[in-house]
Amino acid sequence: QAQLVESGGGLVQAGGSLRLSCAPSRRSFHIYAMGWFRQAPGKEREFVAAIRWSGTLTYYEDSVKGRFTISRDNAKNTVYLQMNSLKPEDPAVYYCVADSQYTDGDYAFKETHKTIGPYDYWGQGTQVTVSS
Repeated sequence: QAQLVESGGGLVQAGGSLRLSCAPSRRSFHIYAMGWFRQAPGKEREFVAAIRWSGTLTYYEDSVKGRFTISRDNAKNTVYLQMNSLKPEDPAVYYCVADSQYTDGDYAFKETHKTIGPYDYWGQGTQVTVSS
């Protein structure tokens, strides 16, 4: 049973934008960080972006820097991924993830949260398709 629920995927033309949203299906665990991973057919799952729930730190995979923005709304317990200037290499199933354990230090946060290791909860994934 997915603990996180994503929405917002779909089909968009290259150069277009999409915004993904993700929220816990039930408010029963603390969140210290959330993020997004993606997996294209035949490829390994890869890190996209992460945010410390305080909002003090965000971290991006190099290929999405300047195009994607991760943000959160504490009141709604929701994380967003605004994706602009979508490219043909961006299509994938995008997974929302959440970490219930605190990680101290910005460097440690970046080093750990670009891997699947710290994440306790995963969404079911939402498909993003980019047409050329």
